[in-house]
Amino acid sequence: MLDEISKLRASHDVTLDPRRSALVIVDMQRYFLEDSSHAFIPAARAIVPRLTKLIQAYSQHGLPIVFTRHLNTDANAGMMSRWWQDLIRADDPASEIIPEFDLSQGVVIEKSQYDAFYETALDEMLREKGVTQIVICGVMSHLCCETTARSAFVRGFEVFFTVDGTATYTEAFHRATLLNLAHGFAVPVLTHEILDKLPLGKANAP
Repeated sequence: MLDEISKLRASHDVTLDPRRSALVIVDMQRYFLEDSSHAFIPAARAIVPRLTKLIQAYSQHGLPIVFTRHLNTDANAGMMSRWWQDLIRADDPASEIIPEFDLSQGVVIEKSQYDAFYETALDEMLREKGVTQIVICGVMSHLCCETTARSAFVRGFEVFFTVDGTATYTEAFHRATLLNLAHGFAVPVLTHEILDKLPLGKANAP
């Protein structure tokens, strides 16, 4: 998979500068992370330790961290209700972000669509903090993570998409996302490469 995107990755003259970046953790909710859920993503459990290290490193450096939480009502679901029928509602305990993450280290933004920028304060918040780059992690690679990456790109942000910090249901979905984004929207990165840019994170790199 890395070999497939290596040429595309090398073609982008964009370098991660953590001081100008924000870490965006997309939808790491119990709905997707608990095996009792019909929407469980087995691969998602594997990325939790890596994301925890990224969160700790960004927090140690005082850099912005954003956690998104997908929630729907009948009023704001739009096509989500027609496409998926089952909605993630605020009163469902499965809608909560997994307890492995210390949410006090960042800001939680609630969203109603795949795009974390759609009808949220994310764009304004990032610009107020002088952020010009975003690092995207979380679930699902080919839905909310990819859509958010594309949306960030058209808003003028330099986007870094974590190869081993995102997850979805199948390798085919994940591979397709990486190929598409690497071609036109984002630079694929490994989580240890981000940690290596943050001195305090090096000792914890996987």
